[in-house]
Amino acid sequence: MAQRNALGRGLDALFSMDEVRTEGSSSINEIELSKIIVNPNQPRREFDQTALQELADSIAEIGIIQPITLRKLDNEEYQIIAGERRFRASQLAGLTSIPAYIRTADDENVMEMALIENIQREDLNSVEIALAYQHLLEQYGLTQERLSERVGKKRTTIANYLRLLKLPAPVQMGLQNKQIDMGHARALVTLGDPKLQVKIYEEILEHGYSVRKVEEIVKSLSEGETVKSGSRKIAPKRAKLPEEFNMLKQQLSGFFNTKVQLTCSEKGKGKISIPFSNEEELERIIGILDTLKK
Repeated sequence: MAQRNALGRGLDALFSMDEVRTEGSSSINEIELSKIIVNPNQPRREFDQTALQELADSIAEIGIIQPITLRKLDNEEYQIIAGERRFRASQLAGLTSIPAYIRTADDENVMEMALIENIQREDLNSVEIALAYQHLLEQYGLTQERLSERVGKKRTTIANYLRLLKLPAPVQMGLQNKQIDMGHARALVTLGDPKLQVKIYEEILEHGYSVRKVEEIVKSLSEGETVKSGSRKIAPKRAKLPEEFNMLKQQLSGFFNTKVQLTCSEKGKGKISIPFSNEEELERIIGILDTLKK
C-alpha cells in the first residue's frame, strides 16, 4: 500500500526536490492541466477511447509514472511535444496537474520530437506516420535525405510511407483502421489504378487475403492477366492496342480459325490466348501448331 501511495503522488514521491534538472534544456515540473494545450501538428490523429479509459483508470489508481514532454510558450502556457494520450487520460482521471519534462524547442523540432517519440513507441499508424513525414517535408522544405537523417529512418522507408498517401481514401481509411496492414497497402500502391486498388481492397476485406496473395493478384494484373477472386473476375486496365496489334490479332484469328485474344497492359506486358470450345477443336489447334514445327 505504501508503494501505491507513493506512485499516486507522482514524481514528488520519487524526487526530494521540487524541480529536477536534466541534460540540456530540459527539466521536470508538476504542471497544471489547465495550462497545457495540445500541439495542432501532433502526428497522432485518433485515440482509442476504450484504451484511453483504461489508462485513465490506471492513472486514477497509481498516478502518472512517466512524465509527458512539454515546451513553454510565451503566455504562461505549455504545448505538448509528446504524451497527448497520457494528458487526455489524466483529464479523464480527474487530475489537476501532471509531471512533465519542460523542453526548449522551436516549431520544427516540436514536430520532429513528437514524430520520433511516437514512432519509437509504435503509437502511430502508417497513415499518420506518412502524414507527419509529408508535413515535415512541405512545412520546412526538407528533402527526403535530410528528413531521413533527422528522424533516423532510411530514405527508402520514408519514401514507402509517402507512397501510401497516393492510395484512394477508402484504402487509406482501411489502413488507418487496421483492416489491412502495411504489406497489403504497399502491394496495392504498385497497381497505380485507383479503381483496381479499391476493388482489390474490397476483396481483401471479404476474403481475408494475406499479403502474399495480394502480391500475386497485383503481379497478375500488372502483367495484363484477369484474376478470379471468389465469384468475381477482375480485369486489369487495358491499354489501347496499336493498329498493328489489332491487325496481328485478326491475322491470328484467321490462321487458327478461332477468336484469338490479344491483351496488353499499360506497361507493355500482355498475352495471346487461343480459345477452344471442346477437345476436337483443341486437337485441331494443336495440329496447326505441330505443322509450324516442320
